[in-house]
This record gives sequence, structure tokens and C-alpha cells, in this order.
Amino acid sequence: MTAFIALVRKDLILYVSDKRALLMHLVLPIVIAAFFGSVFGGGSVKGGGIDVALVQQDTSDAGNRIAAGLKADPNLHVTPMDIEQARAAVRKGSQAVAIVLPAGFAEAAGTAMFSNQEKPAIPLLYDPSQPAVLAMVKGMLTQQVMQVVSAEMFGGPLGKKLTEQSLQRLDENKVQDAALRDMLVAVRKFEDRPHEEGAGDAAPRGLAMPFTTHDESLTSGPVAEGYNPYAHSFSGMGVQFILFMGVNMGIGMLLVRRSGVWDRLLAAPVTLTQVVLARAVSAAIIAFALLCTIFVVAALAFHVRVSSVPGFLGVAVGFGALTAGFGLLIAAFGKTPEAARGIAMFATLILVMLGGAWVPTFMFPTWVQQLTLVVPTRWAIAGLDAVTWRGLGVSAVLPAIAVLLGFALLFTAAAVWRFRREQV
Repeated sequence: MTAFIALVRKDLILYVSDKRALLMHLVLPIVIAAFFGSVFGGGSVKGGGIDVALVQQDTSDAGNRIAAGLKADPNLHVTPMDIEQARAAVRKGSQAVAIVLPAGFAEAAGTAMFSNQEKPAIPLLYDPSQPAVLAMVKGMLTQQVMQVVSAEMFGGPLGKKLTEQSLQRLDENKVQDAALRDMLVAVRKFEDRPHEEGAGDAAPRGLAMPFTTHDESLTSGPVAEGYNPYAHSFSGMGVQFILFMGVNMGIGMLLVRRSGVWDRLLAAPVTLTQVVLARAVSAAIIAFALLCTIFVVAALAFHVRVSSVPGFLGVAVGFGALTAGFGLLIAAFGKTPEAARGIAMFATLILVMLGGAWVPTFMFPTWVQQLTLVVPTRWAIAGLDAVTWRGLGVSAVLPAIAVLLGFALLFTAAAVWRFRREQV
């Protein structure tokens, strides 16, 4: 046991003395996680909403009210532009969407409400990299147009004018549409009705959204203040760069074997299993310490909260063991350091990508989400998310811990088997 502890201590001292390794595995994940966290909502959002350019060619009262409603929407950051400026801004990516409100739109939209005439179109110029943003802008634009145009049609001067024109057109064309005539006559009576006392002349009479929403962010425990995007970013980047540490550990073992130091170690009064497991234990300790340090920085500098310390420590232990097993697997099955490095880096990037370190797994297609259930990094990141921004307890991460330890045991057993087979 003394020899085993000495081997572990030797690996830890060598790692801590390697400043380049500490920079790679500790500083870089913190810096990159901070960047991704700010990109995905951790920093202040310019203007407080989606960047939208507005080309207002309809300068009527109704057109001005539509524009004012869009500008007042807290979910939008509206910048007035002309058509050429808007095209250039969307093409460059400085504006997500450009809304072009064409001349005469409000009047044409009001006319189309009570006739079969062609409906006017609002051109929308959008950045093809942000199709989801286009759908959100369409919804907010629809709300403003419906409220303004319907208010104009049921009480504004334009509405009275268009109602009279529609009735006159029915008479001139001798169209026998009793239902439409009755509706228009009713609209005219509604327009002529005096305002209620206290309502004020400016009180809108048009259609309004028949509902509102009450938004409730569902988290629990000490993170009940809401989602912190830095939590997921630190999980993903921590997992990625600590796995790189596991790769370096495996490559280091291959270099030791090539140099002949491996044979001298085995000539000492230690067994092959002790040498392999000592390297695994030291790698697991380093991975555990790195992950804890990364999240201490996340908590102090970026207000990431851990809802269950025992749950977090359990996931950290499981992931540390997985990292060690992964490194042993590389050392056991790698033929040369050069060949193993390329394959190991590729495998690590695949594990990180499918595990949801870069993009959350809920954004994957359904079949990919099912596939990633057999990827150990998916369970590591899901476990870290559970005990940070989701605010869950230790019971919620027990499956993730079990899966991580299971993969670690599988990888370690396969590596030991391979080492013993080569030793024979």
C-alpha cells in the first residue's frame, strides 16, 4: 500500500508542477465558459430585446400607432432605418429581422377585413441563421397590427370611411350578400355609438388580445431566482477540458512505456495492477479537484448556485472516475502516442458534442437525444445541471452518478485486461 500511495503522490506532484497543464485544464475552461455564458444570456442584452430594424413607409395615423406599439414592446429593440440600410444591417447580422411597413398598409389591411380583396403583405427581411427569431417577431407584429387595424375599423375615421365604401360597393355591384351587409351596418352603428362616460375619446374600441400570460420559471431551492446560463456553460467547458486532461494522462502513459520507465516500474516490488490503478486514482483526484475549483470560481464570480453539495460532489467523483478510466483506455489501446493523440482528441470532441456541452441536448433531433443516452458525458452534464440551475437534490442525480461510475468501471477493467494481456 505504501508503494501504491507513493505512485499516486508522484503523479499529483508532477501534475501540479506543470503550469502549462494547469493553464490548459483550469484557466481555459473558466474563460471559455464565461464567454459562452454571456453569449447565451448571462450578460446584459443590448436594448433589452431582439434587434429589429423598422422601415416605416406607411406614415398614416394607424401606421404610426403600429410603429409605436412595436417600439414599446420590451421584447424588441427597434431601430428605424430606410430600406437599403435595413437590407445591409440584416445581411451583416447586426439586425436579426427588418420589418418593412409599406405605404398604405393600414388602409389596405382595413379594407381586406370586410372584403375578398387581396391582403396586403408586410415584407420581413431576416438573418437565415436565426429562423426562430423570425417566428417570434411575426407573433409580436401580428399582435400590434390586429390591435391597431381593428381599433381603426371599429372606431377610427379610416374605419368609418372604409365601412361606407364597402356598403357603397355592395350597392353599386348589386351584390346580394345579406350577411355581409348586416355586419357592415352593425359596424356603422357601433362606430356611431357615443363613448361611455369616463372612457375618454382615445379609448380603443378594436379587438385586443383576449388573454395574457403569467410566466413562472420553475426552479427550486437556492436557485429559485431563475436560470443562470453560466451554470450550463461551466458544466460543459469543465467536462470538455477535464477530459482533455484524461487524454493527456493516457498519452503520458504511452510515452512512459516507450521510454522504458514503465519496465523499470514493474521491476520494482509493485504489480501491474497497482501501477495502473495508481495512475487512475491520481487522475481521478486531479479531475475531481479541477471540477470543484472551476465551480468555486463560477459561484464566486458568476453567481452559479449549487442546490445540493452532496449531489454535486457525487457527480464530481463519478466524472473524475470516468476521466481516469477514459485515460487508461487510451493508454491501453493506443499503439503510439502520436496515433493515440489524434484518435483520442476526435473521440473526446464527439463525446463532448453529443453530451450537450456545446449545445443543450434538448435542441437535438429526437433520435439524437435517444442516442446520447449511451454517451457518458450526457449524464455528467445532466447531473451538473440538475444540482446547479435546476435546483434539484441528491436523489435526482443518483442515476447519473451510477452511470458515470459504471462507465468508469467498464473502461478501467478493459484497460487492465489489455495491459495484462500485453504483459504476458
